[in-house]
Parts: sequence; structure tokens; C-alpha cells
Amino acid sequence: MNTTELKGNWNEQKGKLKQQFATLTDDDLTFKEGKKDEMLGRLQKKLGKTKEELNKLISAL
Repeated sequence: MNTTELKGNWNEQKGKLKQQFATLTDDDLTFKEGKKDEMLGRLQKKLGKTKEELNKLISAL
């Protein structure tokens, strides 16, 4: 998953992640240009998943 793919449909993916993981907030899922790794770090901490697991999860949405 690259930044362009992430930006393209992030709002849709964000909604699906929030449905799947009720503990996620908008702040957890805030995507800012150049801050993809920071956002993935927040998700890793909150969900207890590796970066690779998160990339697969997001790509599968």
C-alpha cells in the first residue's frame, strides 16, 4: 500500500476500519501527507498488530 493508494479512498477505508474496530477514533485514523508511518504507529499501538498486518488489513478493505 503506497501513499497514493491510501489517500485515494481513505475516507471509505476509515469508515470500514471504525466498523471493524469500535475502539478506533477519528484522531487515530487521521491521515496527513508525509505522516503515514505516524498514523500506522498509532494503529499498531491501539490494535496490537504489526505494520505488515495493518497494511494487509487496509489493502483488503
